[in-house]
Amino acid sequence: MGLTLRLAWLVLDNTFRNPLRTLLTALGTVALVLVVTLVYTVLDNLDRITTEKSANLKLIATEKWQIPSQLPYRYVAGLAQGAAKNETDTRPTDYMSWAFFLGSLEADQSSRDFNSFIFAFVMEPEKVLTMMDELDELSPDSSDYKNLAAAVEKLKQNKQGIILGQSRMKKLNKKVGDRFKLYSRNYKDISLEFEIVGTFPQGRYDESTTFRRDYLNSALDQYQRDKGKAHPLADKSLNLVWLRVPTRDAFNEVANQIAEAPEFSAPAVKVETASSGIGNFLEGYRDLLWGARYLLAPACMATLALVIANSISISVRERQQEFAVMKVLGFQPYQILLLVLGEALFVGVVAGFFSATATYAFVNYGLGGLPFKIGFLPTFDVPVSAIFVGTLMGAGTALLGSLIPAWSACSVKVSEIFSRVT
Repeated sequence: MGLTLRLAWLVLDNTFRNPLRTLLTALGTVALVLVVTLVYTVLDNLDRITTEKSANLKLIATEKWQIPSQLPYRYVAGLAQGAAKNETDTRPTDYMSWAFFLGSLEADQSSRDFNSFIFAFVMEPEKVLTMMDELDELSPDSSDYKNLAAAVEKLKQNKQGIILGQSRMKKLNKKVGDRFKLYSRNYKDISLEFEIVGTFPQGRYDESTTFRRDYLNSALDQYQRDKGKAHPLADKSLNLVWLRVPTRDAFNEVANQIAEAPEFSAPAVKVETASSGIGNFLEGYRDLLWGARYLLAPACMATLALVIANSISISVRERQQEFAVMKVLGFQPYQILLLVLGEALFVGVVAGFFSATATYAFVNYGLGGLPFKIGFLPTFDVPVSAIFVGTLMGAGTALLGSLIPAWSACSVKVSEIFSRVT
C-alpha cells in the first residue's frame, strides 16, 4: 500500500515537473477529444433515431412510386384507421398527417434571402404533443411541456396561428404575437397570413414551424373559387401520414391492410417504420457519415496517440539517469513501467474528461444542441455517454501512446547510463 501511494505521488510530481509540456499535451488531448465527442454526438443521435423499437412503433405511410410523396388529402381518414374495415382488423393507436409548406416573407419569387424562408409541417394541432418525436416524451410537469401546451391550445383556437422554432423566429426578427404574410414557394399563388402563438422548446425543432391543416385546405378551396379551377396541388397536398402501433405484429397487420386496400392503389401507398424511413432519407449522407465514423474519428485517435507518445518519449529521454538511479534504489522494472504509464494516463484521463464534460455543458446548455443540420434534424444534443467516451478516449490513447516510451524507460541499463556519466 505504501509503495502504491509513493508511485501515485511520483506520478503527480513528475506530471507537473515540466508544466509547459504537460499543458501542451493536455490542450492537444482536449482539442482532439472535442472533435471525437462531436462526431460521436452526431452518430449516436442518428443511430438512436434509426434504431427500430420493439414496442410503441411509429410508421410512415407515403406514396409508393414517387419522391417526394404526393398523396390526396382524402387518404388521411382511411390511413388514420390503418385501412381497418372490420372489428377484428388492427387499428393504429394514434396518427398525424403532414403536408410540407415552404414559404417566404418576400413576395418576390426570385428572392434568395433564406433568413426570410419558413419550412412548415402542416398538420393537426392536437398531434403536436402526442406524435411529434421527442415532444411526445416531454414530462407534463416540465416548463417546456406547459409552454408548448399553451401554444397548441392557442393554435387550436386561432386558424391563422403558427408555432415557430426559436432559432427561426430570431432569424425572422419576430416575436410571439407578431403577424406576417407568407408567400408559398411550393404552392404557387398561395399566400397566407399568420399570427405567432408560441414557440417550440429549444433543441431539435429550433428551425421548425407548424400551422393548421384546415388553414391550407381553406386556401386551396379559395384558389379554386377565385380561379375557377383546382390548384395543381389540390389533390397532392398530403406528403405523409404517421401512425403509431403498439407492437411489431401490429405493424405487420396494419401494413398488410393498407397494401391490400383498393382505395389506396391510385396512387399506391407504402408503409415502413419511422426508423427505416429516416434511414432511407439519410442515405444521401451515407458517405459523409461513413467517413466520420471510420476515417475522422480513428485519425483523431491516432494523432492523439502520436502527440502523447512524442511527449512521453521526450520526458523518458531526459530522465534516463533518474530511472537508472531508481533501479539502484530498488525499484523494479514493472514499477518504472507503471510510473511512466501513470503519468500519461493521468494527463489523458483528466484532459479527456474535462473536454467531454465541457463540450456536453456548452453544447447542450449554451447552444441548445449541436447545430449540425441534416434535413429536418437541425440540432443534436450531446448524450451523457459522450462524457464516458471522451474520458475513455483520453485514457486509451494515452495508454497506447505511452507503451513504447514506458517500455524504453523500464529497460534502461544501469551500467550503460553510469558509464556514459563517467
